[in-house]
Amino acid sequence: MAGTSGGNRQVSVNPCSMRVISLRAGSLIIAVVSAVSMLGLSHPAQAEMSDWAQNEGGRMRLVALPPDADGHIRAGLQIEPKPGWITYWREPGNNGIPPQITIAPQSGVTLDAVSYPAPKHIVSGKVEDIGYDAPVTLPLSLTAPKAGPVTLDATAFIGICKDICIPFQAQLSLKLGGAAQSRPQEETILQSAAARLPEAPSADFKVVAHILSPDMKQLSLKITLPEEGASTPDIIVTGPAGYAFTRQTNAARAGRAYSADIAIGKLPKNYDIRGKQWGVLVIDGTRAMESTLAFE
Repeated sequence: MAGTSGGNRQVSVNPCSMRVISLRAGSLIIAVVSAVSMLGLSHPAQAEMSDWAQNEGGRMRLVALPPDADGHIRAGLQIEPKPGWITYWREPGNNGIPPQITIAPQSGVTLDAVSYPAPKHIVSGKVEDIGYDAPVTLPLSLTAPKAGPVTLDATAFIGICKDICIPFQAQLSLKLGGAAQSRPQEETILQSAAARLPEAPSADFKVVAHILSPDMKQLSLKITLPEEGASTPDIIVTGPAGYAFTRQTNAARAGRAYSADIAIGKLPKNYDIRGKQWGVLVIDGTRAMESTLAFE
């Protein structure tokens, strides 16, 4: 989407505080975020899927498989926005709220990683979002102290947005039984989510070179794309935590060779790029690749 407005965001979310949330129409509302949304409560479930937590803009639940012999748990936060609503990627753009997932200490389970399927770059007028406008499952990697039955208690906090952005928090709980029983529905959900994750760099899809201008206002990229074509790929550069950059200039595509400059917006005061690593996500057609940009 060459020529769209880039965005940067620096958000610190406290679900128990009052914060100002931007309307997509451009005006502002004041949203009071309670510790647990009354519409977001769910009760412990006996299956490997929690009850759905409901919200005006959609619903979400926890899906998991029992711990394996090493205590590893494959799980996912399943989010289903209603038609016309969106939810957000880990760096959501101008105004959104990134997903936050915490595991109750009494569960004895640790959250090792949250993964994100390739998002959409959604532009509406001057408002730019990075997120999902259709059902999505965020894969979770967790570790239990041992194999065997475990109760998993989690708190999920996301933003969900249409004309207004609504904070959505829910307590999600489920009991995981023994590992011997087949669980095809949960397996299908988690395998489908894993298949949507961006691929690692490869010979046919990678960043060939990157150069940041001395004033740190422009990042020049050279990329090998997986197929020849004339379309402009989406590029999302994630810098310091809370910052994402998407505005492309000087874009040129010749077969599978692509080059573009990414406008870098405001960075933290006195930010030193030396030794830092930024992320880059390139979406070209049906394929997405995620890589790291290292700066000396």
